[in-house]
Amino acid sequence: MRRAGDGRTLAGMSQSTGPGRALVLTLAVVTGAAVANIYYAQPLLAAIAGDFTTSTGTAALLVTASQLGYAAALALLVPLGDLLERRRLVTVLLVVTAIGLVAAAVAPTFPALVAAIFAVGVSSAVAQIVVPLAASLAPDATRGRVVGTVMSGLLIGILVARTVAGGLAELGGWRLVYGLAAAVMLVLAVVVRLRLPRVEPEQSISYGALLGSVVAIVRTEAVLRQRMVLGALGMGGFTILWTALTFLLSGPDYRFGEATIGLFGLAGLAGAAAAPVAGRLADRGRGGRTVTGAFVVLVVSWGLLAAGAVSLVALVAGIVLLDLAQQTLQISHQSAIYARSPGARSRVTTAFIVSAFLGGAAASAATSAVYPMAGWFGVSVLGGAVAVAGLLFWLVSEYRMRRADGKPRPDSQVPLSNLPDSGGRL
Repeated sequence: MRRAGDGRTLAGMSQSTGPGRALVLTLAVVTGAAVANIYYAQPLLAAIAGDFTTSTGTAALLVTASQLGYAAALALLVPLGDLLERRRLVTVLLVVTAIGLVAAAVAPTFPALVAAIFAVGVSSAVAQIVVPLAASLAPDATRGRVVGTVMSGLLIGILVARTVAGGLAELGGWRLVYGLAAAVMLVLAVVVRLRLPRVEPEQSISYGALLGSVVAIVRTEAVLRQRMVLGALGMGGFTILWTALTFLLSGPDYRFGEATIGLFGLAGLAGAAAAPVAGRLADRGRGGRTVTGAFVVLVVSWGLLAAGAVSLVALVAGIVLLDLAQQTLQISHQSAIYARSPGARSRVTTAFIVSAFLGGAAASAATSAVYPMAGWFGVSVLGGAVAVAGLLFWLVSEYRMRRADGKPRPDSQVPLSNLPDSGGRL
């Protein structure tokens, strides 16, 4: 079993079951709170647009900026989880996030706010350092469950962020949201320093070689490439919904305020409940069937969402189904790629999540262009097309990979043989 940097056994862990419940829940809270920072803007877009006298389409660029910052950090920062002592890395990034949030809270102009949100997106990628950390602490038999629990925290953070942001903005304006978020990051930095044991790196290679090895892993591993495409399509559909939803709910069809709009985030909490279930299914070798079912649910959800402009019930039902499907897909994808890369989980996380958030950034930009021209129906058509594309790609790619193997291929549990070893050799 791995040991803490000072030679002590990792706190909260046992040889047979891995990290204890308290430690897993701590990691889930840190992950959720960190990733929430890049979603606070979504229910606030109308208010921010009014404050800076910009269009809603221009305000939506805040979502794009946060996701591009997040994607950039995934490419350049998250691989450091395989190279640096992780408790210190997580603590430093949480403090940097707090600084960026303060800058957002006091931004005097819209460009300054965009820059601050981009910086927050960069440092909030700490969430994707914590997820592979949790996977590394867990044994094979329970890795899916542990990852599912931590990812539940991530989804809860995303959804609660919208609810909290909407409520706080109605009470004290959108700037209050970012000021309080900065305080939360500082508190969590202290908690991480006190509760998370030192976790020394598993690699001893240069930073340049570390980044280069990400490319090598992507080039040699078909399962990772497959899940990267699927992750980009899934995050694209997720972002389409939550970027356009604020415009629908604040527009003439509903005329809801920020607090009410934020409450719609709670409709997606079913996805958080589904995450541990998806993890257990992955542990039992049923990840493939789970992915197929989740994509079918995703397609159905957009049919309901299309009716959301005239039916609040259909809108809420569509949100529930979409978030449930997206979270199930996310856990299935990450369980599959983590099983194949025991020595490089931060790097495969980089490849997978960079792809996912580039898909999200492209989708937010597309939504900003489509909504002014075609409204909610046009956005629903866009989201449905992305969901169908994901389902078709999954079925075709699985069929081809099974034919190439000459037999049915479950989500592989065989570690990659050509990943860098502890000495960093390719």
